[in-house]
Amino acid sequence: MHWYQTVFELIDMRSFTNLWYWVALAVMWSSASHWVLGVPYDMILRARRQGGAAQRDLEDMVRINTNRLLHFGRSSGVMMVSFGCFMFTIIVVLGFWYRLEFAQAVFLLLFPLSLVGIMGINTARLIQSGQERGETLHKRLAKHRLWTQVIGMLAILVTSIWGMYQNLQGSPLH
Repeated sequence: MHWYQTVFELIDMRSFTNLWYWVALAVMWSSASHWVLGVPYDMILRARRQGGAAQRDLEDMVRINTNRLLHFGRSSGVMMVSFGCFMFTIIVVLGFWYRLEFAQAVFLLLFPLSLVGIMGINTARLIQSGQERGETLHKRLAKHRLWTQVIGMLAILVTSIWGMYQNLQGSPLH
């Protein structure tokens, strides 16, 4: 047996039948909903319960991360959007026109995550423009987390349905 056959058997390019794809999907959305604008959700809960130093730490962390996100958006946002659209076009054409399952799987991972990224930049802009603090900051971050979870649940649902469809298409029963 050649080394490349061993590697492809181990990796299994049929993504929707691969356990590692589903593990990566679950871990990705779990992490995306835990880290709200780069701030761990337990830090938000601790600041809400304890106030004081925990609240100051939260506000500092949110300020640092929103400044970082907005600087990134201002300095290279147009370039990143252009590159992202280019890459998504390639992935969509390979995946859905040429029926390459690996490209379909990558698209179903990255496209919803890019929506969360855009939403994060918008939330950072809203936080910075309103100079939100205290309970309004907690509500804004909780709302962002809720919408991240909604997008994640929809993405998992669509990915599961599409994966089942692809598995049925590749089965000997079809």
